[in-house]
Amino acid sequence: MNKETTPFDTVDYLKTPEDMANYLDACLEEDSGVGLLVRAALNEIARLSVPLA
Repeated sequence: MNKETTPFDTVDYLKTPEDMANYLDACLEEDSGVGLLVRAALNEIARLSVPLA
């Protein structure tokens, strides 16, 4: 049986600068030390067109 899924994009849930900061903080805490999770988070935040100031 095939399950139908919908695409997920983290960027859809980062609406404010505070959301972005909290997301990055969580990724910093959960990263294994290699930096892959932090780099992925920074790339996702960079994709946003929301000004950070």
